[in-house]
Amino acid sequence: MTDTTTSPVPTVSLRAGAASVDMPQLGFGVFQVPQDETEAVVRAALEAGYRSIDTAAAYGNEEGVGRALAASGLTQQEVFLTTKLWNSDQGYDEALQAYETSVRKLGREVDLYLIHWPTPAKDRYVDSFRALLKLREDGRLRVPGVSNFTPEHLQRVNDELGEFPAINQVELHPYFQQAQLREFHRAHDIHTEAWSPLGGQGGEVLQDPVIAQIAEKVGRTPAQVVLRWHLQLGNVVIPKSATPERIAQNFDVTAFSLDDEDLAAIAGLDRGTRVGPDPDEFNG
Repeated sequence: MTDTTTSPVPTVSLRAGAASVDMPQLGFGVFQVPQDETEAVVRAALEAGYRSIDTAAAYGNEEGVGRALAASGLTQQEVFLTTKLWNSDQGYDEALQAYETSVRKLGREVDLYLIHWPTPAKDRYVDSFRALLKLREDGRLRVPGVSNFTPEHLQRVNDELGEFPAINQVELHPYFQQAQLREFHRAHDIHTEAWSPLGGQGGEVLQDPVIAQIAEKVGRTPAQVVLRWHLQLGNVVIPKSATPERIAQNFDVTAFSLDDEDLAAIAGLDRGTRVGPDPDEFNG
């Protein structure tokens, strides 16, 4: 495995009941990686130095992630693992069973378990989060969290269960910066995690002239600039790639910084436009 001591990845401290859990701020996502490719891709990420892997039941590749982890020689304590509860498995008993299924496929317990979407029409996310709290209480899960929740969803969880989720994974990139949601997170000690951190597969963000100019200035790729922007905002970020060279490039973002002028220029790119579904409307 690659020695990462020369390029340390910062961590964030997640609330975990009476304790706290450190999570690497830079992780590796496997959304849309086919099951038969997942083991090789995750092994490449681990070899590049990643120590946080993000998957989901809905991705259909938990078993490939599990095989890569088992083959890596790394201990469970050395790799922070995230997976997610799919919408069809929401509800208290259903969530507990879905967690068992994911653990069996992954071959180990999970550090962070996220409710993938609030699916408001089903109205089961509070019961689902109650199940996640039970898993933590039983010592099965370190951190219960959510994904794609709005401030209203987060507030309702707290109002009914007395606790805000420790982390909310949401669409976030230079064209969709979620300033209002991030402010709500800061006010309630909820960490922000970005999916689609580079702006989706179309590559429009990475081709933006502002990003390109900053990349030329700092001698880095556009993707590295955007990932560095996330880190400096305090976001947890999980870039995905299937090519070893790009996997390694995306990990190499801790040895340079963006200045205030760069950060202001990227802040000015916000369009408020999503590439994914609206959480208030998505009930798939």
